[in-house]
Amino acid sequence: MRKLYHWMMRTASSKGAPWALGTVSFIESSFFPIPPDVMLIPMVLSDRQKAWWYATIATVTSVIGGLLGYAIGYFAYEAIGKPILEFYGREHALDSFIQFVHEYGVPAIIIKGATPIPFKVVTIAAGVAKMDLLAFVGASIIARAMRFYLVAGLLYFFGQPIREFIERRLTFVTTTFVVVLVGGFVAVKYLL
Repeated sequence: MRKLYHWMMRTASSKGAPWALGTVSFIESSFFPIPPDVMLIPMVLSDRQKAWWYATIATVTSVIGGLLGYAIGYFAYEAIGKPILEFYGREHALDSFIQFVHEYGVPAIIIKGATPIPFKVVTIAAGVAKMDLLAFVGASIIARAMRFYLVAGLLYFFGQPIREFIERRLTFVTTTFVVVLVGGFVAVKYLL
């Protein structure tokens, strides 16, 4: 795993970096263990003018990869999805996540997709829950865009000094963002 991580870091500064970022973002959404941020962060720092382009690549390919994760959950949960969830220690939470998706729908995917929970867990569980595919895609676009554009934006505006903060506290940043987002949903629901 360490060798793979170091390969990704080296690749982030190569000409093929955008393709590698897209590939990593795609496979991370269905089975791969290392998040695209490992490549996104050094890529943005090496060329901050392309921050938004790199975030777009990560978002689009992550959503497309999420469709593979959804298909795994929908069509092949026992054979493929269950072992993946077991690898991440999340198989026990499947029933509660399915209930969460049935109860909240799109906001459930947005909340879970923007947090540090591996996105593949969200995509596979959404497939098992047989969530409406268009709603899933829309929610995935919002969740992944929030995550990748937040990282790209912080790096674009603050550069290298913010890198350590993102790498060590991305969980805090995304969780805070989700709390604000949920607070907004609650406020809209009960105040309007």
